[in-house]
Amino acid sequence: MKKIVPIEEGDYYLTPEGYRCFTEQYHLKRGYCCESNCRHCPYGFDPKTLSIKKK
Repeated sequence: MKKIVPIEEGDYYLTPEGYRCFTEQYHLKRGYCCESNCRHCPYGFDPKTLSIKKK
């Protein structure tokens, strides 16, 4: 079951087009990669291989 992470200041910003873009801060609080190729993904998801880079 995925946990609900409350949104706090610094967790996202609005793009010029009006979309919500989550920051690395939010992704780290969430604790997992959603494999959606997020702009600020700290987990290193690669959409070409559909894998997460191991650190």
